[in-house]
Amino acid sequence: MFEFVKLPELDFDLESKTENGGRRYVTPNGDAYPSVTTILSAYNKQAIKEWRERVGEEAANKISAQASSRGTRLHSLCETYLLNELSPLKLNSVMPDAKELFNKIKPKLDANIGKIYSLEQALYSDKLKIAGRVDCIAEWNGELSVIDFKTASKEKNEEWIQNYFMQCSAYAEMFEERTGKPINQIVVAIAVANGDTQIFVKEKEDYLRGLNFFIDEYYDTV
Repeated sequence: MFEFVKLPELDFDLESKTENGGRRYVTPNGDAYPSVTTILSAYNKQAIKEWRERVGEEAANKISAQASSRGTRLHSLCETYLLNELSPLKLNSVMPDAKELFNKIKPKLDANIGKIYSLEQALYSDKLKIAGRVDCIAEWNGELSVIDFKTASKEKNEEWIQNYFMQCSAYAEMFEERTGKPINQIVVAIAVANGDTQIFVKEKEDYLRGLNFFIDEYYDTV
């Protein structure tokens, strides 16, 4: 059974809306901040464009939809499990691909996650003028961490996923601004369909410069 730590500072939610410029979250003060994923959408934009041209628009849309659906199902399973609500009956009722991915990542969660501070928590920063919804904030191997769950068809090269680390670093900054509790460690856990689960444990400070670059670039264009 996972243990939870309730922080009164996080007793809020944010309304989100999707516009042409991406997703925005409305803060309690009425500010509409862009999501972290919207800010970082420029990362690998050219590579994604070239991939779509190479495989064709129809195939690219199909692959993207399948990947999105797979990721959503895994997130739901991880959240339900960490809430201590995933019964064997529930697990057996999910799609086989999602079940397989969850069974790959589950041992990593069991071995490393301690006290949990938030799941699917809305966060925002007035300093950075960004917002988002973090997968999990919990102790990872004893250290308070931002933990992000991802899925992939094959193992990822670390150089291709710098945006994942910047995204987690943004959540760490937002969490500290809202609660006063600093987070230095970020964790990206990738359940790989055709490979072993990948766990990347990084330090937030290494990615703040890149994050701020994309924030500045976004605001320079709106």
